[in-house]
Amino acid sequence: MQRPPYITDEYLDSLIGTALAEDIGTGDVTSRATVPPGKTVEGILRSKQDGVAAGLAVVSRVFGAVDSDIRIGWKVSDGSAVDAGRVIADVEGPARGILAGERLALNILQRMSGIATTTRQMVKAVAPYGTRILDTRKTAPGLRLLDKWAVLLGGGQNHRIGLFDMILVKENHIACSGSIEAAVDAARREAGAHRPPLDIEVEVTTIDEVRRALAAGGVHRLLLDNMVVRRSDGTIDTSLLRSAVDAVGGRVETEASGNVTLETVVEIARTGVDAISCGALTHSVRALDISLTLRLSD
Repeated sequence: MQRPPYITDEYLDSLIGTALAEDIGTGDVTSRATVPPGKTVEGILRSKQDGVAAGLAVVSRVFGAVDSDIRIGWKVSDGSAVDAGRVIADVEGPARGILAGERLALNILQRMSGIATTTRQMVKAVAPYGTRILDTRKTAPGLRLLDKWAVLLGGGQNHRIGLFDMILVKENHIACSGSIEAAVDAARREAGAHRPPLDIEVEVTTIDEVRRALAAGGVHRLLLDNMVVRRSDGTIDTSLLRSAVDAVGGRVETEASGNVTLETVVEIARTGVDAISCGALTHSVRALDISLTLRLSD
């Protein structure tokens, strides 16, 4: 998969530069003390869990920023499924440089791979229903674009990148505007001032709000929020969500959010909703366990 357009060289260089400065500071004093200058090593990056490898291109850039003599031979590609024990890359070069970049490289690789792995699991689970899995803005500050890229590598789709590229009218906007109708009317004027015009999505929580948002006109998608109720026995009640999807009747896109997990996502998809957004993909990341093991080459 090619980089998404929001992943630019300038963004990566800035992010990596800031992260390396945070970690290395005035120098890696441990390696300075214990690793002779000019010592070269070989090593392997290995996945210790089944999952999806993601962030390979960023890792290459991290090591390149530390020392241009570091060479990485990838054995998989971004977005590839990997089994536990799989060697995903060979690494060779100056020991001090590899050790300086190791933590940042693994942090990025483990986080992005964890996001991609969970996303892939959800995408596969809802595939029979044609439902799309979307991310949210619930990302780590400063890492949003990497988080969203990882979702793409896992087979999901990106929701809006930020507050600037789509209008999403939520309950607090409606409260400030005075009504759904007033909020949608104001949103249409703002959307039309952009070229191309921005899409408009409206958050609703009841069937009455669904009908009012549709009647207001100009809405592209309804966010059917918290219409899934978890029962005391752990099962979920999707009857309200199903009724909302039926009320929309395909006139606009529908997106479900709230109580979305790997255990609930199939039942949510069965309601016929077009998309399911899941903040847990990026706000509760379980990193994929990946190690870097070195051995002396001379």
